[in-house]
Amino acid sequence: MKPIARMRCDYREKFGIPRQSGRVPQSRGEIVFEPEYRNADAFRGLEGFSHLWLIWDFSLAHRENWSPTVRPPRLGGNARMGVFATRSPFRPNPIGLSCVTIEEIRLHTDEGPVIVVGGADLMDGTPIFDIKPYLPQADSHPDARGGFSADRVGYGLQVEFPEELEARIEPGKREALRGLLADDPRPGYQDDPGRVYGVAFGEHNVRFRVCDGVLRVMDVEDLQNLKG
Repeated sequence: MKPIARMRCDYREKFGIPRQSGRVPQSRGEIVFEPEYRNADAFRGLEGFSHLWLIWDFSLAHRENWSPTVRPPRLGGNARMGVFATRSPFRPNPIGLSCVTIEEIRLHTDEGPVIVVGGADLMDGTPIFDIKPYLPQADSHPDARGGFSADRVGYGLQVEFPEELEARIEPGKREALRGLLADDPRPGYQDDPGRVYGVAFGEHNVRFRVCDGVLRVMDVEDLQNLKG
């Protein structure tokens, strides 16, 4: 297989990316296709669908060997589960599957057709192998059981974001950033109220602390200045 497209979004590194698609529906990303797949005819009919399945490459999780068990972060990083009972990126074949919303289809841009999607959990630059329309009559199973992941349904943090710091974020991206922070970017085994974390979002590094279920933003730094 070879990539047909790549994701362009504000998630610049693995830390802080939503753990599942749809967890931060306010986030936006763009699917930019490779030159040989920029034929508008390939997208005919897609405008009638509201959601897409993305099949993609865990490009930073390639390994020579695989393990039959992994440690899901949301279980504290100590409990082991079978790799096939999790969505861990460390798999025999590092393939990801995400369901996203179609926000806009731009057929005629300088980069060919571009699909704007919401709720993605892919890092900027992630290779995408295929896209397929989501079919509610076949893909939706409201009575499905969630296994051990069901214990985390409804989990979230209260976010305190001082106005003078939030003003450094582009207005159209503030809600998505708040959603990312409320979803708790920290590994499940880390709960040190004195520790300051940093998550890269767009052109900024957002530094924060978490104490008693409240995430407080401490600073918003310009990534370009940090690199310089």
